[in-house]
Amino acid sequence: MTEIMLREAISRGLIEALEKDERVFMIGEDIGAFKGPYAVTSGMLDKFGPDRIIDSPISESAMIGTAIGSALGGLRPIVEIMTVNFLLLGMDQVVNHAAKLRYMSNGQINVPMVIRTVTGGGSQLGATHSQCLEVWFATVPGLKVAVPSDPYDALGLLRTSIEDEDPVLFAEHSLLYRVKGEVPDVHYKIPFGQAKIKRHGSDITLIAYSRMVHVAIEAAGILAGKGIEAEVIDLRTIRPIDRDTVIESVKKTNRAIVIEEFWRTGGMSAEIASTIQEEAFDYLDGPVGRVGGLEVPAPYNGNLEAATLPTAEKIVESIDKLYRI
Repeated sequence: MTEIMLREAISRGLIEALEKDERVFMIGEDIGAFKGPYAVTSGMLDKFGPDRIIDSPISESAMIGTAIGSALGGLRPIVEIMTVNFLLLGMDQVVNHAAKLRYMSNGQINVPMVIRTVTGGGSQLGATHSQCLEVWFATVPGLKVAVPSDPYDALGLLRTSIEDEDPVLFAEHSLLYRVKGEVPDVHYKIPFGQAKIKRHGSDITLIAYSRMVHVAIEAAGILAGKGIEAEVIDLRTIRPIDRDTVIESVKKTNRAIVIEEFWRTGGMSAEIASTIQEEAFDYLDGPVGRVGGLEVPAPYNGNLEAATLPTAEKIVESIDKLYRI
């Protein structure tokens, strides 16, 4: 086992893929000479050359369109979109082409491509750079969406994403790049749709993904001080969702709170809460709670932005209000 940062785990997975398969190439803004906006691709241009590490013009639609065409031609592209907010400029290519071509061709063609992008708030980047829009893409059939919370999951899910025969959106939270964790020296992969129980408990289930997993674990620590043992589930992917792990946990704890950074309206928490109501209603001791980001554009001011984000304290307050345990 080796302790590395999440940024390093992703870099390791990319280098492995480039070394293993000559069909793999990367395209994105500033990923070569500038070494990547978050230093994930540092050194790769020197190692693999400009034919496989391609600095793109500032055009998300061009990057994604190039990747789709390359995938149809037999290559396996990895696109880096500097932030998920910019992915809106390539949304037609992702939603109406990459996600649908296998189905519309009756399986005659497929689009094996990975779109890596940065998500999340908390860095004082303003309203148009601080959104968690991977949730929107998770509503689209034909796409898969991975949301790792630690280095182990980042590497395992990235390997699975690169080898998948369909398009995958791989969302990396900007505040998790420096998170450290142990990663096995032996090769491993993590299947899509396989959640992980990060903390076992018997009194309440906390369901989260990406950075909110860490916030949920912090909340579980506060609850433990009150004699309440929370089970924390990391979804790992939000398309597909591991509904079975969620339901089995709720059947055990009889209570559930879903936490995400995205706005509550239209969020993944609504989908998961609905699933729990439909499949585990008779086991619930109260309503399914949801904790999400405030329904406002992200403020630039640091204190105001922090006030819009879910915190461990907000989770505990929600539990006190719903269950009084």
